[in-house]
Amino acid sequence: MRIGLIAPPWLPVPPPMYGGTEAVVDRLARGMQAAGHDVVLFTTGDATCPVERRWVFEAAQAPRMGEAVAELRHLVHAYDALASCDVVHDHTVIGPAYAERLPHLPVVTTNHGPFDPELLDVYRAVAHRVPVIAISHAQAASARGLPVAAVIHHGIDVDHFPSGAGDGGYLLFLGRMTPDKGAEQAIAVARRAGIPLVVAAKMREPAERHYFEERVRPLLGPGVDFVGEVGGDAKNDLLAGAVALLNPIQWEEPFGLVMIEALACGTPVLATARGAAPEIVDHGVTGFLGSEDELVAATGRLDELDRGACRAAVADRFSTARMVGEHLDLFSRILAARNAGRRVAERLSAVPAGRR
Repeated sequence: MRIGLIAPPWLPVPPPMYGGTEAVVDRLARGMQAAGHDVVLFTTGDATCPVERRWVFEAAQAPRMGEAVAELRHLVHAYDALASCDVVHDHTVIGPAYAERLPHLPVVTTNHGPFDPELLDVYRAVAHRVPVIAISHAQAASARGLPVAAVIHHGIDVDHFPSGAGDGGYLLFLGRMTPDKGAEQAIAVARRAGIPLVVAAKMREPAERHYFEERVRPLLGPGVDFVGEVGGDAKNDLLAGAVALLNPIQWEEPFGLVMIEALACGTPVLATARGAAPEIVDHGVTGFLGSEDELVAATGRLDELDRGACRAAVADRFSTARMVGEHLDLFSRILAARNAGRRVAERLSAVPAGRR
């Protein structure tokens, strides 16, 4: 197949630091190409993903994130560039609606965020034309009135993550500096457990900086070390050295890539049982799920967990190869159904009107 992938225009692919969607698109592109397919990625000019790339913006448009005109310009050029592909996998928000302009082109989209009422209105309007992929069963369950084409969990390459012994002696909070990620709760758990906490968080947006200054900075001090945003080897080293990832999310997170990244390093996960967390963390095997009180208690049981089992769980259930394979299977089914429908239409058009 010739597969077109459309990444959002806000960050390069792969992202140099925080950027879950772009990291997933990068792994899909590499994995599909390694599987023998012809991949074309529409991204920004500063992307480095080693597949054929096209773009209209020379650099990522992070300062314009969410701006409709920027995303629409990106999409106009993307669909023109990918019009000859066998299938297009769109990871933007506006793209599925814009795809109506090219009825001959098979398009699939993945929703990387929650199915909130506004997005559901958009996806319901286009689902007859653009199959929608969910990234967890929890997310799919919230897609009321929307047919979900498939649930495909994210995947990573375990070999790209160091296997750590957790010998840093600290808990780790890694995510965005927003209330829904639970930085305050992580600090409370670590303090009550008497274990040092490293806080590594993206803090670029005004709302993120405001939350940090108003709610998190006053909680810093002995035993809580804020190191800012980290990526690449520095992030992986932090994950490998942690006794556990502390992920007390305060919302129904659709997936949570950081959890499988931690597990790939052998680092168990302590999380609230919300969103996709129960689909990722095997309670009592690769981590613990529970309330703040239960997570405090769970820090005393970390020695019951096998870090090797954490890493093995990712290799078994959350590999890039599994993620790529499930996407390719879906694309093949969609193309087969489309071709079958076309053949039926051609046969009907060949029958005289009076004999139909």
